[in-house]
Amino acid sequence: MAVRIGFFGCGGIAGAHFNALSQIPEAQPVAFCDIDLSRAEAAAQRFGGKAYNDWKQMLESEKLDALYVCVPPHAHVGAEEAAAERGIHLFVEKPVARTLEKAKAIEAAIAKAGIISSVGYHFRYMATTQKARELLEGKTVGMVTGWWMGGMPGVAWWRVMEQSGGQFVEQTTHIVDLARYLVGDIVEVYALMTNRKLHKEVENYSVYDVGTVAVKFANGVIGAIHNTCLLNMGWRVGLDIVTPDLVVETDWGSVKATEPGKVTTYQL
Repeated sequence: MAVRIGFFGCGGIAGAHFNALSQIPEAQPVAFCDIDLSRAEAAAQRFGGKAYNDWKQMLESEKLDALYVCVPPHAHVGAEEAAAERGIHLFVEKPVARTLEKAKAIEAAIAKAGIISSVGYHFRYMATTQKARELLEGKTVGMVTGWWMGGMPGVAWWRVMEQSGGQFVEQTTHIVDLARYLVGDIVEVYALMTNRKLHKEVENYSVYDVGTVAVKFANGVIGAIHNTCLLNMGWRVGLDIVTPDLVVETDWGSVKATEPGKVTTYQL
């Protein structure tokens, strides 16, 4: 059965979804909307669909089964709620919203409509994460430590707090989701963030360049997640999970399991 798919946002990450969907015979991207009409037109030419630069017009004109929302945080301006009201299933790129209030509004619309929804958190679908989950089965987790440490992305909106929400909201959210997937829901949050360097050097820069967030999970586990975007070299992204007799370290492509007298690394 063919699934008719629309896209709100056709730049950046949308390209990865175009490539993935092109491998699924039942997936039929048929409508494409972008503030830059040329990007929507390029996608429409590739898949044989129609281009728009107004998502409202797209939803009104097309009979869609699903909508991919692939826009920056500040551009989540009602498409999710409108799609939900029409019974259109949703895939939303992270973060769902820049503010908690907006995210709650989207959540409520999805719950009311009873549609299928998913968010673009890729870590939970990776083989490394499934292996970590297998290793942690039956273990008593004590604490977790996560990192997203690297440089500043090149897009202008990312460095503006009112547009991106900052590194933790826009980027490190991946590590938060990974922690939730492996350990459980978070019920308490405490944060400390500041600027050390980039605000003095980068024009129109208003996000923090270093930060630490302490969390408590519903099951009593505690943790800390750190991020920075001021590195001029390399990057470090991952999550460590500590139990009494096992420490699991997971990142992009490997999982390391440290047990008494034994260290095993899985390249996945």
